[in-house]
Formats: sequence, C-alpha cells, structure tokens
Amino acid sequence: MAKNYFIAGTDTSVGKTFIACALMKAAQKAGLTTAAIKPVAAGCKLLDGELKNDDAVLLQQCMSKGLDYEVVNPVALEPAIAPHIAAQKAGKNITVSRLTGYCRGTLMCAGQFNVVEGAGGWRVPLNNRETMADLVKELRLPVILVVGMRLGCINHTLLTVEAILRDGLQIAGWVANCIDPNMPALQENIDSIETRLAFPLLAKVDFIDQGELIDSIEQAAEQIDLKRLLG
Repeated sequence: MAKNYFIAGTDTSVGKTFIACALMKAAQKAGLTTAAIKPVAAGCKLLDGELKNDDAVLLQQCMSKGLDYEVVNPVALEPAIAPHIAAQKAGKNITVSRLTGYCRGTLMCAGQFNVVEGAGGWRVPLNNRETMADLVKELRLPVILVVGMRLGCINHTLLTVEAILRDGLQIAGWVANCIDPNMPALQENIDSIETRLAFPLLAKVDFIDQGELIDSIEQAAEQIDLKRLLG
C-alpha cells in the first residue's frame, strides 16, 4: 500500500520543496518508488511555451516515477504572489474539489512513497472561501511539517500544529530545516519545539550551501530517519 503525505510548512520559504525532495531520495534509498504533486504553484515562468515552476520542476527531477509536468503541477500561475490573488489576475478559479480530483487521480498511479506539497503556510487562501487546509482535509493525508529554523519558529510551529490538529488531521512527523546558518541558540530552539510536540522529529537538516542542488538534496536525505516515519 502506498504511503502518501502532505508537506506543509510553518511559513513560506522554509524549504518545503527541498525537504520533500530529500524525503523522496531517502525513500528511494530504502527501495521505494516515489512521486510528487504540487497542485498549485505561483511564480511560474514560460519554458518551452509552458508555464513552469522551479519547485515543481525540482520535484519532477527528484521523483523516480516519470510523470509529465502538468500532472505534477496541474495549476501553474505566473505571478509570484498568494495563489488566490495570482489566480484572480490570470482569470482562473481554483477550487478544492478540482484540486482534490487532480491529486487523487495522480496518487492512484503514483509510487510507493508520494508527497503532495502545499504552497505557503497552512491557511493560504485558494479562493474567497477555501484554503490549502481544506484540500488536505479532503485528501485526508497525514502531514509532515517543515519548520524553518529561524527567529520566531517556535511560535509559528505551535500555531501551525494547533491549526492542523484542530482540522482533525494527523501529523506524521516534523523536520527541523536549518535555513539560517547564523541562528542563535539553534539546538535550544529545536529542543523547545520537540518537547512540546507529540510526534517524531524526522530530521535536523543542517544548513547546506546549495551550490549543486541535487547534491545538497542527497546530503539532506542522509539526515532523515525514514524509519521514524514508516515504522
């Protein structure tokens, strides 16, 4: 039976895509086939006549299943702004029911270990009524929370966890992603979060100078304890 997870972040720019790719690489090392979906991506650029997002392309490169780009990222929006605003400017209407259909269809023919990556934080709007959280509630996926280790991360983490649990969803684990190489009291912050959460720390991913991105993802994969996730 396939293992499917939703990758959420405590905020934007905390490394959701980087950690999603590292999780897939770790799963591949464990002998599992992998696939990823980024149902909505803003900040896309024209490439070969098609709007593509750098994060979605990276997910496509790191998975083991050969999925076409439009399957990985069914809703591609050009402006690098909140998805609901980008959709309004593009004259598009994003709905949870449509995104749910895309995701379920892909997951039916995906790998043994699959990730669905969100956009922004937990409550980022998709339209005037629905948020990214509503999509996860429809899909009923366990959540892996990526915590960007920087000033304010404890508060962001606890508020996000509170919202996820209030929505009736399971949190499978969290990743401390060290995005600030100069963060003071880094380990104390990680310890403070860990003692307040009832689910496992899957990895402390050290700050990696992302010169060669795929190599950096491979390094991060080595730091992930997949057994704590898969049992």
